[in-house]
Amino acid sequence: MMRRATRWGIAALGVAVAGCNDAQTTLEGHGPAAIRIAHLAWFMTIAFLVTAVIMWALLAWGFYKRRGTLEEHAPIDSEGGEIWIAIGGMAVPFIVLTVLFVLGLNLLSDFPIHGMKGPMSVSAEEAMKPDIRITGHQWWWQIDYLNDDPSKQFTTANELHLPVGRPVYIEVETADVMHSLWIPALHGKVDLIPGLKNYILIEASQPGDYQGQCAEFCGAQHAHMRMLAVAQEPKDFAAWEADQLKPASDPSTPQEVAGQQLFVSGPCSMCHTVRGTTAGGRVAPDLTHIGSRQTIAADSFPNNNGYLEGWITHAQSLKPDCLMPNLTQFTGPQLQDLVAYLRQLQ
Repeated sequence: MMRRATRWGIAALGVAVAGCNDAQTTLEGHGPAAIRIAHLAWFMTIAFLVTAVIMWALLAWGFYKRRGTLEEHAPIDSEGGEIWIAIGGMAVPFIVLTVLFVLGLNLLSDFPIHGMKGPMSVSAEEAMKPDIRITGHQWWWQIDYLNDDPSKQFTTANELHLPVGRPVYIEVETADVMHSLWIPALHGKVDLIPGLKNYILIEASQPGDYQGQCAEFCGAQHAHMRMLAVAQEPKDFAAWEADQLKPASDPSTPQEVAGQQLFVSGPCSMCHTVRGTTAGGRVAPDLTHIGSRQTIAADSFPNNNGYLEGWITHAQSLKPDCLMPNLTQFTGPQLQDLVAYLRQLQ
């Protein structure tokens, strides 16, 4: 029986660990801000564990010590012991919460915006010129890379690329309800409030792919309003940026040409933009370089032929209540042509 319980315990632990491969955690930072937040998170976690161990030890001590009858032990309402109630119920919580409050305020002061002093500060002039604007929609992220030169501006969606070792100043806003942008490995949360603009300064310290999430409940598909942050070496980021500035690549095979015709002449072009074509819809993600993205549907599914076909034809099954309708009018060959065209949009 013990051996069987051990096997089940190991199996359960393996499932739990496997389920955390894609987890978001504040305990491991990959940027200056996230590292500071991770230090506080570890302090809080360790303090909680130490407190829990002490409390369980005291409960165990009381359980095993209090034996017998009232003839052998003083009744519960007898004098004495009040000092421990004051210490455990008032003094200790007050001290712990005060320490956490002070540490939290100190942490906030290190992440200023608009020219305040701090390790990640920016000048007042720089603060007026964000590098990126992120707009939250139900339920996806529009990402505009800004530049004083309009010819060097472009728009993408749901996949945020950042150069390693360089603070990136980001303006955030919402197109509908309140959202909250959170990439735990790189920074804390920043709220997107209707009618207001907010700002955040993000810096990645090493290359990698980091999961982001909307951290404010915003409707039916809040859990699937995800983002992938890709931190790249400066030369790799420059190459990616140069590719993104280009218009859509021209189809090179008969299948891709047929797919392009279906896209620009059908319902897709009413909502989506593909630069270099007549498709100029503004209510859904820009698909000019969708083939280069790792995921679709706001980082909900892998960007491969199977999921792309399923997303086109039955988006409401994969992400109920999203604005993407089910497009079941395409035949099998037409759907394959359309997917081939989208996949070559690198």
